Amino acid sequence: MYAATTGQHFNRFPVNANATNPPLTIKALFNKQALDQIEAGSTLFLEGDEAKHLYEVVDGVLRVFKIISDGRRIITGFLFPGDLVGVSLRDRYLYSAEAVTLTRFRRFGRREFQDAVNSSPSLHPQLFDRLCDEMAAAQNQMVLLSRKSAEERVCSFLLERLRHQQQTSPLTTIVDLPMTRLDIADYLGLTIETVSRTITKLTGRGILVPEGRHGLRILRSKSLERFAGDDYEDDDYGHVARRN
Repeated sequence: MYAATTGQHFNRFPVNANATNPPLTIKALFNKQALDQIEAGSTLFLEGDEAKHLYEVVDGVLRVFKIISDGRRIITGFLFPGDLVGVSLRDRYLYSAEAVTLTRFRRFGRREFQDAVNSSPSLHPQLFDRLCDEMAAAQNQMVLLSRKSAEERVCSFLLERLRHQQQTSPLTTIVDLPMTRLDIADYLGLTIETVSRTITKLTGRGILVPEGRHGLRILRSKSLERFAGDDYEDDDYGHVARRN
């Protein structure tokens, strides 16, 4: 009775193709590329250069910026390990990218990347997510520069850095700031004196303290949220609660 099924029972259940061929990821695409690096202060590419490649930051920090007509530098963002540069897929780069620290990265040809995305449905939502992240960051920056005071801008920047680091180290209270105070000022649309004065004021309030050469330890994150202009207020016990 059992002989008739011998050798056939292995086909009773459908094979899961993903078990042997997992969906392709953007991370996997870049992992196949060789590592390269540039020293602090070196340029990865300039605004207007032909956009031949996309880049993934593996280690270190990049600043992306534009030079406006009067020669001033406007830093539009900082990029950290795991971030992609040039993902907007325009023919020419919309900004310049420069290393804040020694930065290691992987390079992927723009046309090859487009071909990979076009031929792999699993990459479409990943690329869309990356583009949405860029749009959300741009919108946050618009609010930061157009609606917030100098103190609120500095506090918002420190909070954003803290939350970014807590994605990989949830318990950390130290904000690592490898960029210069001038970099921070150019990102926040402030002077270097205003940035330094605000950090000194926050230190005097017991909200943060210096930690090493490039860090700040956040002692009262809820107070920092309040000074960032988030909708918080102190209750009768000294706690910070969100307003309804």
